[in-house]
Amino acid sequence: MTQETSGRAERPSVMQVLAGVHRDERLVLALSALYFFLVMASYFILRPIRDQMGVAGGVKNLPWLFTGTLIAMLVVSPLFSAMVSRWPRKRFVTWSYRALMACLVFFYLALVSLPEANQVWVGRAFFIWVSVFNLFAVSLFWAVMADVFKSESSRRLYGVIAAGGTLGALMGGVATSFLVEVLGAPSLLLISLVMLEVALWCMFAITRKRVSEAESASATGPSGEAIIGGSAVDGFKLALRSPYLLGVSGYMLLYTIGSTFLYFLQAQIVDNTIDGRVAQTAYFANVDIWVNSLTLILQVFLTGRLMARIGVGLTLAALPLISIIGFIGLGLAPILAAVVIFTVARRVTNFAFSRPAREALYVPLSRGEKYKAKNFIDTVVYRLGDQIGAWTNGVLIWLGMGIAGIAFAAVPLAAAWLGLSLWLGHRYRQKQADEPLLPAES
Repeated sequence: MTQETSGRAERPSVMQVLAGVHRDERLVLALSALYFFLVMASYFILRPIRDQMGVAGGVKNLPWLFTGTLIAMLVVSPLFSAMVSRWPRKRFVTWSYRALMACLVFFYLALVSLPEANQVWVGRAFFIWVSVFNLFAVSLFWAVMADVFKSESSRRLYGVIAAGGTLGALMGGVATSFLVEVLGAPSLLLISLVMLEVALWCMFAITRKRVSEAESASATGPSGEAIIGGSAVDGFKLALRSPYLLGVSGYMLLYTIGSTFLYFLQAQIVDNTIDGRVAQTAYFANVDIWVNSLTLILQVFLTGRLMARIGVGLTLAALPLISIIGFIGLGLAPILAAVVIFTVARRVTNFAFSRPAREALYVPLSRGEKYKAKNFIDTVVYRLGDQIGAWTNGVLIWLGMGIAGIAFAAVPLAAAWLGLSLWLGHRYRQKQADEPLLPAES
């Protein structure tokens, strides 16, 4: 009887079989997945509203919105770095998310109270703000994860955590698609706010759990609540001084340039093909639903196993390879069906494979690099790539190139991006070998 009971107790769970989850990791993993679920649901409620407002403000004005987003990032990034230098993690994460919630209240009041004549300018400001919100909230989440997990556990568990975010993104897209006509766009902002607040409480619980584990293990190293120190410009300095982080910056830059090319091509085709504000918002929401449904399946069943088997470098390389194929295909057939297939394939590959692998690149780094350099790369470098892509797209149109020509112009960039992915994978393996273990892993 005892042997049978012991045998049953040792039987692996479903999550352990599918994703290699250890028994003592379940609580932090569940909290992390729920945290990301809420952050992504909050954002994907806002994303279709932002995209519709961008189209309503005029496709020709989108480059100026990307310029405004870059300027906003240049202001926000050093402010965040200053908070990181002076406050413990719990405090600077709390202030960051609460500031985003205050902005949601402001936009809600503006959308429900200002006259229709001013709504275009509210929409443009909202477009810029949501673009900041997206990068900042998600980057901050992954920085916390890089502070909580180590390389070995991150490769196993990041796929499951990312799946939580994908499920949240799917729910956000579904909510917007079904509720935008019933409640209207302004009310959805308040739903997004509530989700962001609950996400913050998940972070509190993760912090308490990790601090408790560190105390139980009598850890003497810096905890997640230790003040990092430094200055407001450390993110910029750290990213420039390290060849590895310069490589990560280059990866991000090439990714965003290609993404911006595709975004503008999609906006032009949607504007020419689909009529009406509601229909366009529903289109963007439905694309999100397809992307997140496929991504969720891959993240649960394949991401962790793929990263563990082929490594971070080859996993990173999947997205540039898809981009090469997709831009060639769009150049050959510049129609709505082609842009939908390419958009879905590219975003699925990004969320299921590239994003978890890219976030794993930060795990072996110092806490200053995880929060300051990562935030700089995820926000300023990201939006710099948007800026380069947006204005390059404008120049190519001015030179007389159509959708097909712009798509073909993106192919060499994707090829360079592929080579950089493989180099980063090699450097990651070197840094991983020198990484210290968590007390629980030693």
